[in-house]
Amino acid sequence: MISGTLGALGRPVLQSIGAVGRVVLFAGSILGHILRPPFYLRELGASLLQIGWFSLPVVGLTAIFTGGALALQIYAGGSRFNAEAVVPSIVAIGMTRELGPVLGGLMVAARVASSIAAEIGTMKVTEQIDALVTLSTNPLKYLAVPRVVAATLAMPVLVATGDAIGIMGGWLVGTTRLDFNSAAYLKNTVDFLQAWDIGSGLVKGAVFGFIVALMGCYHGMNSARGAQGVGAATKSAVVSASVLILAANYVLTEVFFSS
Repeated sequence: MISGTLGALGRPVLQSIGAVGRVVLFAGSILGHILRPPFYLRELGASLLQIGWFSLPVVGLTAIFTGGALALQIYAGGSRFNAEAVVPSIVAIGMTRELGPVLGGLMVAARVASSIAAEIGTMKVTEQIDALVTLSTNPLKYLAVPRVVAATLAMPVLVATGDAIGIMGGWLVGTTRLDFNSAAYLKNTVDFLQAWDIGSGLVKGAVFGFIVALMGCYHGMNSARGAQGVGAATKSAVVSASVLILAANYVLTEVFFSS
């Protein structure tokens, strides 16, 4: 009974450690192939378009509503302490440091990680990946590397765009609903916002983009056979990418701002 209980407790732990090891080895393989020829620039361009450009609407809508809601909440909280004037600065800092990168990463994870996992998983089920091997093409190099590089490059741009749109959303709400003077609101935003507030969010965006594409490619290439396998891979890609984004956000925040 004791050995059975210990085995039941230890089995999930060992499986989790094994899964982490496989992901780390997969990430190492991708990093090792990034600077090695051949380079599939056409695939990279298509991935940049799919991940970056086509994600702009959802990131922009998320940012503008988040910035507006953040302004309302900060104003409501600040009014209890006669500190309504902090709305512009806190909206700007909150968007650039945390909400812009995190919400942008989660939205891209929902859109891109699922798409990558479904696409690569379907290619595996229909034996297209085996066909690539037959044609002496490395599937990891052809399918995973361009997507990971594209996501890592595109996410900082999406984060920067989302930051600007989110701050604009706070400005719109502040000037139209909360009776802030437009010039004073913008001046407070510029005065209190520092370069590292923006830079830290862009670094987070690059890390989150790498995580999103990595999880999509990993679960797609390890998809089980059949429609259920592809569906499970898609779900696992989104869940794992979202959890890793939140965990990485804490670690990066601790590193950047713990002092």
